[in-house]
Amino acid sequence: MSRFTSHMTLALDEARAAAARGEVPVGAVLVDPAGHVAARAGNRTRELSDPTAHAEILVLRAACAAAGSERLPGHALYVTLEPCPMCAAAIGFARIARLVYGAADPKSGGVAHGPRVFAHPQAHHAPEVVDGIAAADCEALLRDFFAARR
Repeated sequence: MSRFTSHMTLALDEARAAAARGEVPVGAVLVDPAGHVAARAGNRTRELSDPTAHAEILVLRAACAAAGSERLPGHALYVTLEPCPMCAAAIGFARIARLVYGAADPKSGGVAHGPRVFAHPQAHHAPEVVDGIAAADCEALLRDFFAARR
C-alpha cells in the first residue's frame, strides 16, 4: 500500500495565482500513478473567455494531450473546491482514479452536492473521493476573494 501524499499545497498555489489574475481562486493538480505532477492549473475562464476553462478541465486537457489519450487511469486529481457537475463528468470520462478536494461547494458542487454525478447509474466511472483536505485554507481563499469584490 502506498503512502498518501497530498498535493493540495500546489493546488492552493494555483488557486492563489488564479485570484491574482482576477479569476475565481480554484486550483488543480493532476498526479500520475508514479506520484509525479502531470499538470497543474488555476481557473482561466475570464482570461480565455471560455466558460469551460475551469482548473480541472485545464489539467485534464493538458495531461490527456501529453499522454495522447482521453483517459488517465491511475491518476489522482487534487482540487481546492468540490468540482462542479461539468468537471465531475469530465473527471469520470477521463477515468481518474482518485479525486481529492478541499472546500465543499453546496451551491454549485457536483460530487457531494447538487446532482452528485458519480452516484448516478449513468456514470461510467466513479473515482475514489477524498474531501476536506486543507478545507480551511481553501475556504478562506474563496471567502477572502469574494469579500474583496463586495
